[in-house]
Amino acid sequence: MKQHGAPKQIHIVSVIGSKQGVGYAKEVFPENTHLWIAAIDEELSNRGYIIPGLGDAGDLSYGIKL
Repeated sequence: MKQHGAPKQIHIVSVIGSKQGVGYAKEVFPENTHLWIAAIDEELSNRGYIIPGLGDAGDLSYGIKL
């Protein structure tokens, strides 16, 4: 995308996020980035999963977890 020039604004839409993820996005994306997040969880586990969690909903949406 960079070869086409810099966008005037960036919009990131997410159903769920974490405080750590928001902080990271603020560090790596330019000032003209807007985050649209429905819910922000306070903490992540040591594996990077949200707490209390969604029961691995993302993994399980593709079938049984092996």
